[in-house]
Amino acid sequence: MSFAPEILRAETAHARRGGTAHAFRHSVDYVMIDPESRARTPMLFSRNRLNLTSVHDRTHGGPRGQGRGALWAREVLAQAGAPEGLALRLLAQPRFFGYWFNPVSFWLALDGDALVAVIAEVSNTFGERHSYLCAHPGFTRIGPQDRLTAAKIFHVSPFQDVSGGYEFTFDMRDDHIAIRILLRDGEKGLVATLAGPRAPLTNRAIIASALRRPLGPLRVLALIYWHAFRLKAKGIAYRSKPLPPDHEVSR
Repeated sequence: MSFAPEILRAETAHARRGGTAHAFRHSVDYVMIDPESRARTPMLFSRNRLNLTSVHDRTHGGPRGQGRGALWAREVLAQAGAPEGLALRLLAQPRFFGYWFNPVSFWLALDGDALVAVIAEVSNTFGERHSYLCAHPGFTRIGPQDRLTAAKIFHVSPFQDVSGGYEFTFDMRDDHIAIRILLRDGEKGLVATLAGPRAPLTNRAIIASALRRPLGPLRVLALIYWHAFRLKAKGIAYRSKPLPPDHEVSR
């Protein structure tokens, strides 16, 4: 069954737990697409070519800028023992006039209407990427109350250690998506959320997004550096970047 591209007019929130308090909430736009479809898209959105907004295969699925798109996601799922025939969706911030930066994107694997696996594709500002595969044993349905765990092994913020573990929660509804990532690290940690209503991706929606949040990913990157400056000003210690993991995906 064909899937029409959607826009997620989302809000993302982060809050540190323990120690020095710091929290923020910002609006952000994601798109959700069938990464294997070549169906026609709105005029202002393209696959693998320059446009006002776009998603390129090389941006996702593998090393930064050298992605292989859905082929990579299929390989990761197969190696983990996922059943064949799952539908794939990619939830990501689109490029804006070719510029891109995605702190986290999500490959969603569906068995019919049931979410059975998620690959959380995490990128840092140092040009590195690592992905976390979230799934139950046997790839049974992931419900909105389920918590899927993974050890944190990838350096994201220089104001946090590479330690502790994540708890992922995914609430996928027909009209709304809510994702929660909880980092537990002793008495410290972080809560990050992404949530918003689903709507068809149309030219009008793209123009409205561009007017509300100009420059898209560049704005996101500027906000990351702004909050880094605030954390430094609060006296939070800066951690040197360790070597990245020697494998692309963990679970």
